[in-house]
Amino acid sequence: MSNEPLTVELNEERPHDLSVETSFSTTDTFAVVLKNHGQPVHVHLNLDDALSQVATLSTGNHYIEGDEEKAVEIFVTPVQEPVSGTLKIVSGYGSETATVNVEITPGPGSKPGVDIDDTLTQPGGVEPQPTGSERALAAVSAIDTGVLPLVLLAIVALALAAGVASAFDSLAISLGAGVVVLGVLTGLALAIR
Repeated sequence: MSNEPLTVELNEERPHDLSVETSFSTTDTFAVVLKNHGQPVHVHLNLDDALSQVATLSTGNHYIEGDEEKAVEIFVTPVQEPVSGTLKIVSGYGSETATVNVEITPGPGSKPGVDIDDTLTQPGGVEPQPTGSERALAAVSAIDTGVLPLVLLAIVALALAAGVASAFDSLAISLGAGVVVLGVLTGLALAIR
């Protein structure tokens, strides 16, 4: 830990008495030292909502023997902006309460925050959608040059199947032309992948 501990004096003047600084500032994980000067005592530590967003306490309840000193770590996540909150210390099952205003500030190694320009929160302009011919041109340009002769052959086969089906008024020839069209389209789809 790089910071000085926060010391809480217990039972110094009378049973369950608490004595602690009213404010504390840190940049990192720190210890709360519970220093008991008298009879055994139960002490409860509690972080308020604001402080618990960036700090954690492994356990809140502590039993301190007479004339014993116990260090309790409060783990702090590095912050980009200062965070203030309250540490509540209770002894004697609620008979004595003290609060410490804790401020957690960015450490020397913390990265600066990113400023966001107001224009990023505004909806941007809508990009125009490509026209049908632009989409077709993009599709053709995306086709591999090795597949291009196959595409041309498929177009000729489709035109021939459509011409034969329209020249003869027969259901069998129309169905056969439909099978040819379906086969050519399937082959093209597989070849373009």
